[in-house]
Amino acid sequence: MTDVRPPEALTPFARAVDELRSTSFRDDLLVREISAPTGLAPEALALAADVRPDVEGVDSPYGIGRFILLHDPEEPDPWGAPWRIVCFAQAPLEPEIGSDALLADVAWSWLVDALSSRGARHHSASGTATKTLSKGFGSLAAQGDGAQIELRASWSPEGPFGPHVEAWAELVCMLAGLPPGTEGIATLGARRAARD
Repeated sequence: MTDVRPPEALTPFARAVDELRSTSFRDDLLVREISAPTGLAPEALALAADVRPDVEGVDSPYGIGRFILLHDPEEPDPWGAPWRIVCFAQAPLEPEIGSDALLADVAWSWLVDALSSRGARHHSASGTATKTLSKGFGSLAAQGDGAQIELRASWSPEGPFGPHVEAWAELVCMLAGLPPGTEGIATLGARRAARD
């Protein structure tokens, strides 16, 4: 699905899109292109990821993610560059893990480590890590207790874009409990019930 024009004939955004579309991902992470949000930048590409999905097109019960590459030649002040990456990753957890006071800090450190391990140079990073605990009542009492971690982040990338999308994919898998190198290996204790 790459553009057939020679690379020098492509716009910077088209070259970036080609690079992202040619990225390979681990077998237990399904990544697909989705409609990019409008109004954030003149040009955007969005990707969605599902960890070990049971059904394609339905959010995975293990974990999901979104990755958006934004391009604005005007270089908005908060970006400090013409490019910005916005990402999201979410996964259900066992309640005892969700109540860990350091969970949000660990989730953020996983993103920082993933970017560093891939050599994904960047600046102006920002984000939030949110953990939620839930308990079902009434007709939802059978669901019991649940927990979820959600990380939202953005940064201005430098250099090639492939390492950035690879770091995001690693983060999505890590939040879902799949450490690097576990492709095709069943994990014990993975929580199957996704929480809202």
